Amino acid sequence: MSADTLLQALSIVFQVDVLLAILLGAVYGLFIGALPGLTATMSTALLVPVTFYMAPVPAIALIVSSTAMAISAGDMPGTLLRIPGTPASAAYTDESYQMTLKGKASTALSIGFFFSAMGGLVGATVLLVTGPLLAKISLNFSSFEFFWLAVLGLLTCALVSGSDAARGFTSLLIGLLISTVGLDITTGAPRFVFGQMELMGGVSFIPVMIGMFAFSEILRGFTTGQTGSGAEMPKLGKIVPYQGIFGLFRKYPFSFVRGASLGTAVGALPGIGGDLAAWIAYGMSKRFSKTPEKYGTGHPEGLIESTSSNNAGLSSAWIPALVFGIPGDAVTAIAVGVLFMKGVNPGPRLFVENPSMPTAIILCFFVANLLLFPLGFAAIKLARHVLSIPRSVIVPIILVCCFLGSYAVNNTLFGVWVMLIAGVVGYLMERNGFPIAPVILGLVLGPVLERNFIMSMQISGGNLLGFFERPIAAFLGVVVCLILVATAVRSILYFRRGAPGEKDAVQSPQ
Repeated sequence: MSADTLLQALSIVFQVDVLLAILLGAVYGLFIGALPGLTATMSTALLVPVTFYMAPVPAIALIVSSTAMAISAGDMPGTLLRIPGTPASAAYTDESYQMTLKGKASTALSIGFFFSAMGGLVGATVLLVTGPLLAKISLNFSSFEFFWLAVLGLLTCALVSGSDAARGFTSLLIGLLISTVGLDITTGAPRFVFGQMELMGGVSFIPVMIGMFAFSEILRGFTTGQTGSGAEMPKLGKIVPYQGIFGLFRKYPFSFVRGASLGTAVGALPGIGGDLAAWIAYGMSKRFSKTPEKYGTGHPEGLIESTSSNNAGLSSAWIPALVFGIPGDAVTAIAVGVLFMKGVNPGPRLFVENPSMPTAIILCFFVANLLLFPLGFAAIKLARHVLSIPRSVIVPIILVCCFLGSYAVNNTLFGVWVMLIAGVVGYLMERNGFPIAPVILGLVLGPVLERNFIMSMQISGGNLLGFFERPIAAFLGVVVCLILVATAVRSILYFRRGAPGEKDAVQSPQ
């Protein structure tokens, strides 16, 4: 990266509209993340209609800052109410809640915000350094490599987004099926449109995302009777933000380094994102700790490692999104969709043709994570008041945002119907253990997969071995095949282990 590019990116970031977008996004993310049951992905989906009228960099800055803050603020309901605000914070909710019961709520919240910000800065640094280098390498990629990358991203997301790989694959296939609706990209023939003119242009991912992440959350809240009233909040004692945090940093430096490194590495894998990093980090911290017996009793060591991995993974998830155009998780899938909507195609060409834009987006991560320190301070002070806002006040506001955002896509009621249907489908899927993220990734990556597959087949003259003739394509292809084989072998082993148990269970009464 040249000094000129960096200076141009800085001049873009430090414009009033970008800084204002970062600040407003951070405050919004803080508010949404602090409310139990409202996820960072849902808050990002609700922001998409707002980005319609914004330039690309402020639009992405808004998403980046709101997500970073929502992920960090998601620790608050977990710490004070034992209700995880995000999937990532669920990994250490019991640990932080035990600290609250011991009168250390202030320390637990301080660890969450401080080490999330530090981890985010590490992830942003890695993104800033490796992004242009990877983009330079991937300039030599052809449709074969991008096809395998898209397959790799879809596969890994389907495998790790839930405990059941079969359900993950089913969700993925639903997303890919929806992406085929509309006109064929090569022949122009209509597919699955059923005579409806609105479907000729395909199913817009915006109402689908709003429905699956926001409307389904509302439905889930109604059925589970969530109130978020804060009535069950334990006594918090004296709240002094960041008190003793540097002492913990000196006591557990390797926990921070290991958590941030792990979060960065896991988040950079296409299709996985950072949520998984917190779970792995917490488990790894306990495995290598000198005092594993203290885990689960309000011990700060595992909390430091897993919260450090949170935002590190969030930042590095943008490496595949910006460099290859392959979303790292559901949030980056939404952000990539916003970039496409703005006429900006993320990928290696972006770093060559307009290097100041991806650099400015990366710099937004630094500003957003630095903003976590002062806003986190205020959030810790106001935690008990934010959590006391009843859900009955929040839900109608979110519902209105869902309708407006879906209607504003094409100014038709068709988008609203798509949102409602997607919301019900998303709710039913979650109720039955089917993850939603693969649906969105399948919807976003489906056209990428199809376009590169058809182009590759045309180049190779219909010979499938052409997908393994280029070195990097062959490597990626082998990795994909190994993942498929390993998944199949694992499923067969589980089946064979389960068979005797079932047999015994059947035979035992006789």
